[in-house]
Amino acid sequence: MTGKIKLTFACDDFEIAMPLLTGAVEIEGVEPVFVTELSNPERHGLMVQKLAFDVCELNVTNYLVARDQGIPLTAIPVFLFRKFRHGNVYVNTAAGIKLPADLAGRRIGVSNLQVASNVWITGILEEHYGLRSRDVIWVLEREEDTPFDYPADLKVEHVPAGKTATSMVLNGEIEALMHPSTPKPIITRDPRIARLFPDYMERELAYFNETGLFPIMHVTAVRQDVMDRHPWLAVVLLKAFEKAKAQAYHRMHNVRVVPLAWFEGHWEEERHLFGPDAWPYGLDSTNRRNLETIIHYSRQQGLIRRPWKIDELFTTV
Repeated sequence: MTGKIKLTFACDDFEIAMPLLTGAVEIEGVEPVFVTELSNPERHGLMVQKLAFDVCELNVTNYLVARDQGIPLTAIPVFLFRKFRHGNVYVNTAAGIKLPADLAGRRIGVSNLQVASNVWITGILEEHYGLRSRDVIWVLEREEDTPFDYPADLKVEHVPAGKTATSMVLNGEIEALMHPSTPKPIITRDPRIARLFPDYMERELAYFNETGLFPIMHVTAVRQDVMDRHPWLAVVLLKAFEKAKAQAYHRMHNVRVVPLAWFEGHWEEERHLFGPDAWPYGLDSTNRRNLETIIHYSRQQGLIRRPWKIDELFTTV
């Protein structure tokens, strides 16, 4: 592939990116080498700690903390992963927790403080339910991907060796859990654990109708030295990701390719709610408000030291 630069791309194999992974969509001037077998913590940690990839799907708060700590990264406004998070707070059913206010003074297990899902739902609990991040005790399973100084008034403990936050909430050693994916005991309906918001889907819909935000979880980060050497990359990458997403949407119009009984109905409902593109790229007013919200939450929770401006964080031309 003469004349093309070889770049490593670390990401999940999302449907909206699949045409890039298969080669159905090419990136002008680039020979991509995709790395898709890593877990989120592995991928994010390798990027912020070792700058291990040229381009990387990266947890938005990992990115914000990395930039705040001077790690040489930039990003393009391609958001491969979004998710509502009201459904990702879990409680021990014997702890008497019925409302967010009941979490005050309780211990909440988390992977670490930089996980984007935790930052979003913690911010939502503070803004919309009055529970401040300083009102609880955070129990961390692992170290932060990018080291930073915890605020002096933040209460932080660590999960003991040989245990997990999930096992501790099941055994009543901690009262609650925030986790980016659904814990197995929820799937198996273990009676010792339940969602804080059993009606989480209704709450998430109400949140979207109130705020217009479909929370951005991941950005697409690029090593700053790579962007400096090839300043044209921002434009060609955004163009390629947009084209791949358009092809993925076209494929989804054939509802038979998705093995879900009511996919067609859900697809119609989501298009009615979000419009033709629920996963917009770029820096339009809606994405700017989305990013401004997570920047605000990150600073409120003590993860970053200053209120970063959107145009400082993203390279678009």
